[in-house]
Amino acid sequence: MSFVVGLTGGIGSGKTTVADLFAELGAAIVDTDVIARELTDVGGAALPAITAEFGASILLESGALDRNAMRRRVFADASVKGRLEAILHPLIRNEGDLRCAAAHAPYVLLVVPLLLESKAYCERVQRILVVDCDEETQISRVMTRSGLSRDEVRSIMATQASRDQRLAVADDVVRNEGDRQALAPQIRALHQRYQGLAASTLTT
Repeated sequence: MSFVVGLTGGIGSGKTTVADLFAELGAAIVDTDVIARELTDVGGAALPAITAEFGASILLESGALDRNAMRRRVFADASVKGRLEAILHPLIRNEGDLRCAAAHAPYVLLVVPLLLESKAYCERVQRILVVDCDEETQISRVMTRSGLSRDEVRSIMATQASRDQRLAVADDVVRNEGDRQALAPQIRALHQRYQGLAASTLTT
């Protein structure tokens, strides 16, 4: 069985950048956001159930899920989020398990934005790595990247675990206040640690 490190962090913390740096060093990356996009893209396995639940109007002309329209529905009606998650989450977890099991690397980095909020994911990982930065940095990054307002970003952050909650359960922390170059030494040190932990797991 693969040694799995759960990578999490708040929106705008830099999870994708951190995962990319680990991948460059040889780690296998399984990203639940990527899986979710695949499941809701044209021909995605989740689309029949989603359209049955919410109607065909939730799709783009291409046949993919209209993520912006779905986001608006979620914010307008709290029950929509639970109904969507009931469809997507089992499919994402199953596909994530398959990809972790099939990985050919010293260890797997399982990227889960809402890892702390899901007991099922916490039980799937041997270690939790949190990408951390201050909240103002998060807000600025997301506003720049996505064109959302400050209030919209804060609304998203309010649905996630707090910074203190993430840090309280972290086995390891990557500080990401600066640029990619500042991350590299932290990632190299953690990569060596995870290689050692994975190797010791195989021999016990």
